[in-house]
Amino acid sequence: MPYNVERVSELVRMLLTEIGEDPDREGLVKTPERVAKALEFLTSGYHGETEEIINNACFSQEVNSMIIVRDIELYSLCEHHMLPFYGRCHIGYISKGNVIGVSKLARLVDMYSRRLQIQERLTEQISHAIMDAVGAEGAGVVIEARHLCMMMRGVQKQNSMMLTSSVLGTFRSNASTRHEFLSLVARPGA
Repeated sequence: MPYNVERVSELVRMLLTEIGEDPDREGLVKTPERVAKALEFLTSGYHGETEEIINNACFSQEVNSMIIVRDIELYSLCEHHMLPFYGRCHIGYISKGNVIGVSKLARLVDMYSRRLQIQERLTEQISHAIMDAVGAEGAGVVIEARHLCMMMRGVQKQNSMMLTSSVLGTFRSNASTRHEFLSLVARPGA
């Protein structure tokens, strides 16, 4: 179903009224449309497919070493409160003769994070997508993120950081491979 900016704008206007605001006051007149357009972008991941993102950027390369991309920024919305969570994603995989264009890894992170999410599922989705896309021997994903639903409401713990990991293939079955990956993406002094 296509995204309906006008309908979402109407709903935001109703929400403003329900929380006690005047949607016709100067600062809020265009807010419903701005929020609708922001939500369209922030949830655009529902309309993406792994195959479209990769777009034939998987290349034959005889390499049997670990490939890692660290510190890919991510921004998502928690599905429980629709508040942002943000952080970094670290991806590693061991090729079995195929490598993926490095920008495609970041695009996969964006696609899956631009949905209403929980961090645990997001981590799993990315690792499985990479494993499948390159036919990897193993894949690992670590996400470290701060959740505004925990920082600005509820328990209000501003310094909290959530870490999740997903390891597949040799990253799961081989302890030394898993250790190498986790040590390479770890923060110094952490």
